[in-house]
Amino acid sequence: MAHLPTIEISGADARDRGRQYGEAARTLIERSLAFYAESVPRATGLGWTEVLERAPYWVPVIEPHAPELLDEVRGIAEGSGRTFAEILALNSRGELTRGNPFAPGDQRDGDQRDGDQRDGDQPVGDQRDDGCTSFAILPPANPLGHVWSGQNWDLWAGVADTIVLLRISRPGKPTVIGHVEAGQLARHGANSAGLSLNANGLGAGFGRGLAVPGTFVRRMVLESWDLYDALQVVFGVRQSLSSNLLLTHRDGFAIDVETTPGRHGWMYPTDGLLVHGNHFQAFVPAQINDTYRPFSVDSLYRVPRVEEGLRQVRVDGTTEKAVETIVQNTMSDHFSHPNAVCQHVDPRRHELDRYATIVSSLVDLTTGTYRLTPGLPCANSYQQAPWNLYDGPGLSDRPDVDDPALSRIAAG
Repeated sequence: MAHLPTIEISGADARDRGRQYGEAARTLIERSLAFYAESVPRATGLGWTEVLERAPYWVPVIEPHAPELLDEVRGIAEGSGRTFAEILALNSRGELTRGNPFAPGDQRDGDQRDGDQRDGDQPVGDQRDDGCTSFAILPPANPLGHVWSGQNWDLWAGVADTIVLLRISRPGKPTVIGHVEAGQLARHGANSAGLSLNANGLGAGFGRGLAVPGTFVRRMVLESWDLYDALQVVFGVRQSLSSNLLLTHRDGFAIDVETTPGRHGWMYPTDGLLVHGNHFQAFVPAQINDTYRPFSVDSLYRVPRVEEGLRQVRVDGTTEKAVETIVQNTMSDHFSHPNAVCQHVDPRRHELDRYATIVSSLVDLTTGTYRLTPGLPCANSYQQAPWNLYDGPGLSDRPDVDDPALSRIAAG
């Protein structure tokens, strides 16, 4: 049975953490960069050399928000034997695969234009980025009273063999476990404070100018001690793309935030269940309201299919194994194959635009177990990560705010 590679990095020095990561993932980073060196020029119209020349333009945009993470990127470059510009571009691949992020805003909005073609093989509107189906299951939706989060992560099949399971430990922050393309700071994951993040692309790149790349935003969210801090990141940092962020907390709370370069929208679970795909479900931004069409049309049926499947947890999810089975069956749904909840490669697409479900995740925020399928959920079982989320620091270890539970103990 296949397994995802695991990498642990730790320490107070960001550059040293990056070196640890880069050394451990050197071969996988090389593969990932080889793929994007082909796919990014196709998306941006820029040669890969031009992209690398311009990648440092992001530094002054990121620096005010995440200087330590920039140092970690420098360390990844050193450890992997690549340049800083290459690793920065790798951590900006979402922005680079949706068009030319260095062009004026009115030249970047191709994902909402009619009939725009790349290489004559498919409309820009059908180009995906993080085409995923995410979910949160709260206590009202299951007999065990647990909190689960997870998703099918659909991505280019060409980078499927670059995915790693990453554990990050640093003083003063909760420990993070996440699954990510090798060399990236974050993508999806959870932390030892009981907070998880599942993200989905939304298309709609109507922002003007460079903004903080999504990988940096996601890492800052995952290093948050509580939902307040996480939402401060989400609402306080401007991005150039629209991205959906599903935040779930072990105390039985979830909120889904549809972020855009303009205003954000949000929604909450219904009867303890929340499912989100790749279309705007809470609102449609005014900038695209008159012409909006989902950039991933299968999202329109993936969401109700997953909602229907996961409702079974309320009735039959009487054991953790039963819940896992229901989730796996649901996330293996092949309705409208190959463009289904369980996404298989569609041979009709250009070879650089062929997507598949590369990982399916199921995280129990109540017990701290982190489970993943190394590939399609219809063909692979969920495997438990070698670490428990709560092996890291909890709220009682938070350096700046007291744990209210300790205050109650002292008062009693």
